[in-house]
Amino acid sequence: MMNVDAFMEDSAIYNIKHRAYHFSKAIVLFVKNQKYPIVFLSLFDQLIRSATSVGANLVEGIAGSSKNDFIKFYTISLKSANETKYWLCLIRDTVIENKQEELNKLINEANELSKIIASIVIKSKENNRRG
Repeated sequence: MMNVDAFMEDSAIYNIKHRAYHFSKAIVLFVKNQKYPIVFLSLFDQLIRSATSVGANLVEGIAGSSKNDFIKFYTISLKSANETKYWLCLIRDTVIENKQEELNKLINEANELSKIIASIVIKSKENNRRG
């Protein structure tokens, strides 16, 4: 069984890109260890897609050719983090009854990532307007 706390214990030392990577990894390992009826496959597929999109878009933003590219990809990353919270809550409330604590930790980390990324987007837009 995966230890959800493992990716969060040292999260303060990671930059946002590393933190998003560890979050994506935790989601993939969480899904890998679940047993669920086939009817729920699309929920888990969407969860993996949105969670891994968070970090992927951060990386794209950093490699962007302009400030506008950076803001665009970070905004997509923010949307993916928010979407991930949706899928985690839906799975928690409909599919998995015995993993509430583990799912809530993942939801809290998705929420933290959203807050951090939103702050970066807001500051980047302000700097871009001044710039």
